Amino acid sequence: MKIRLEVEDGICEDEIIIRCKQITGQIQKLQKLISEESAEASMMTFYKENQEFYFPLKNILFFETSESYVYAHTRNDTFRIKFRLYELENFLPRVFVRISKSTIVNVKQILIVSRNLTSSSLI
Repeated sequence: MKIRLEVEDGICEDEIIIRCKQITGQIQKLQKLISEESAEASMMTFYKENQEFYFPLKNILFFETSESYVYAHTRNDTFRIKFRLYELENFLPRVFVRISKSTIVNVKQILIVSRNLTSSSLI
C-alpha cells in the first residue's frame, strides 16, 4: 500500500481519497478509522446561560440527563445541549458509549475504573 500526501494552498476543505483495486478488510478499517476521527473532531453547539459555544466532541468527558435536560461535561465546565440521549447515540462517534439510562461517556477520556464491594463502578 502506498500513502501519498499532497499539500495545496487555496483549497477550501481537506479531502481524503482512497484508491484501491478492491475493498479489502484493511481498506474498510482505514475508512472507518478516518471517519471516526473526523466525527470526533466535528463540532456541536453547547449552551450556557444566554451564550452558544462550539468546540470538538473530543473535549467532552460525558453526557448526562438531569431533570428534563441533557448536559455535556468537559474538564472545567458543564453545558446544556438540545438533544436527548437516544438522539446522541445515533450520531456520536463510537468512542461515546451509553453506560446507563442517563449517561453516555467518552471512553477515550476514562483514566481509571474503580469497583466497590457492591459491584458498582466509579469512572
